[in-house]
Amino acid sequence: MKISNALVRKMAKSHSDIRMSSEAAAAIAKILEKKAAMIAKHAVKKAKKEGRSIVTEEDIDTYRLKFGD
Repeated sequence: MKISNALVRKMAKSHSDIRMSSEAAAAIAKILEKKAAMIAKHAVKKAKKEGRSIVTEEDIDTYRLKFGD
């Protein structure tokens, strides 16, 4: 899944009045995409291990507790 540069820039703008270059937004988006994929993979694995076909918030929290934010 692609996280848009515009979304990253919008998030950054909500925390500061400093503008962000397209390259910086793309770099952050790439990091967020990889992190989201790792979390999703872990959550799906946990749900399947428990015989569920739906990922829950608990599955996501388990990743956070195991690996940090």
